[in-house]
Amino acid sequence: MDSELYKSGLKTRREVLGEEHVARSLASMDDFTAPIQKLVTEYCWGEIWGRDGLDRKTRSLINLAMLSALNRPHEVRLHVRGALNNQVSREQIQEVLLQVAIYCGVPACLDSMKVAVEVFKEEDAKSAQAEG
Repeated sequence: MDSELYKSGLKTRREVLGEEHVARSLASMDDFTAPIQKLVTEYCWGEIWGRDGLDRKTRSLINLAMLSALNRPHEVRLHVRGALNNQVSREQIQEVLLQVAIYCGVPACLDSMKVAVEVFKEEDAKSAQAEG
């Protein structure tokens, strides 16, 4: 895992998802999961997220819509946090999820909204703790 694409992907992955999440993912890696970690880091985070055609904010919005449509709450949770790191506002996240309701179904929207609210509460608690 010494390729330049891996190193670049790891940097982007840390910037978007946060050091804590990436460190946990890598710490739990074993012989079975190492190939998928390498693939995701190089091609998802290095190749695709490293392209110039879309900025990170736009990629975050697209991911939220797709992951909601696919009903992947664990990934929605990660990418809500990533979207916030990429300067996506809560209102923009709300708008994406409302659009999901129309094009993908209300249940998909409701599940993702529930996850987003949980992440917002966690982030608010972290901010309050940091301030106080």
